[in-house]
Amino acid sequence: MSWNPSQNPECPQSGLDALETLIIPRARDLGGFEVRRALPSPKRQMVGPFIFFDQMGPAEFITEGGIDVRPHPHIGLGTVTYLYEGEFEHRDSLGTHQMIYPGEVNWMVAGRGVTHSERTSADTRATRHKLFGIQTWIALPEDREDMAPDFEHHKEAVLPMIDDNGVQARLILGNAYGETSPVTMQSETFYLDVVLEPGAHFPLPENHEDRGLYITQGSVEIAGETFDAGRMMVFRPGDRISVRAGAQGARLMALGGATMNESRYIWWNFVSSSLDRIEEAKEAWKAENWGDGLFRLPPGDEDEHIPITPELERMMPRAK
Repeated sequence: MSWNPSQNPECPQSGLDALETLIIPRARDLGGFEVRRALPSPKRQMVGPFIFFDQMGPAEFITEGGIDVRPHPHIGLGTVTYLYEGEFEHRDSLGTHQMIYPGEVNWMVAGRGVTHSERTSADTRATRHKLFGIQTWIALPEDREDMAPDFEHHKEAVLPMIDDNGVQARLILGNAYGETSPVTMQSETFYLDVVLEPGAHFPLPENHEDRGLYITQGSVEIAGETFDAGRMMVFRPGDRISVRAGAQGARLMALGGATMNESRYIWWNFVSSSLDRIEEAKEAWKAENWGDGLFRLPPGDEDEHIPITPELERMMPRAK
């Protein structure tokens, strides 16, 4: 579909018939820092290949405050970090040491196994600062789950930008409206950061089977119904969908792609089509055989890690 937000701006469905699923994220307070998780949910495990979707913040930290996510493992997925405000310092077991700032994208493919940490830098901790962004996981296709881990970072300037009729849409991943992101993907997907002026119309791309929206600021109207920030909407395949921003405008993330061939098992930070792979990853992380086993710690951040404790085992007794 070509980009033309003024063409067919009204959604043809009536009321909530336009929606397949409405998801209200679960909120968790991490000591003055709120995370809202939309995926996975009881109603939907994935939207396209997106299997995990967290809104981080918005939050403001006083001097010396910040985020310290100690080294931890992943398998079978790719992580996408995208910020509106603030910064992260990323280190991983591939030897990557990368700062990420608003509008940029960190894409880390775990494949058969990777370890990483995310922290607020020392320079940022020296001043009052904010953090607001989205972190997602993308499940890898079954034949790519055991691929070698990889990492890409792309600056804001290289991500395709659509600017038309009150719509500014940055293509983070995949393809939409004839544009393609430079980020290397393992499956069909799209992921857009969309800012709408009051009353502006935004049509979802029609070339993807599974499509959803998550509202981070403002509100949107779909087929006469209004949806405020902190809601994820998933739409039926094939329906022509257009949303209209409310009186204060809106910011949203549009996401989706091809549906996966089957559901995935999830345990802690592990995603796989095989329970055996998850059990192997659990035992490898518990063994702490850094460098000689499946995992190693990120160079420059090797003094601590998040262990699998009995408490964690009780919280997550089995993959599902």
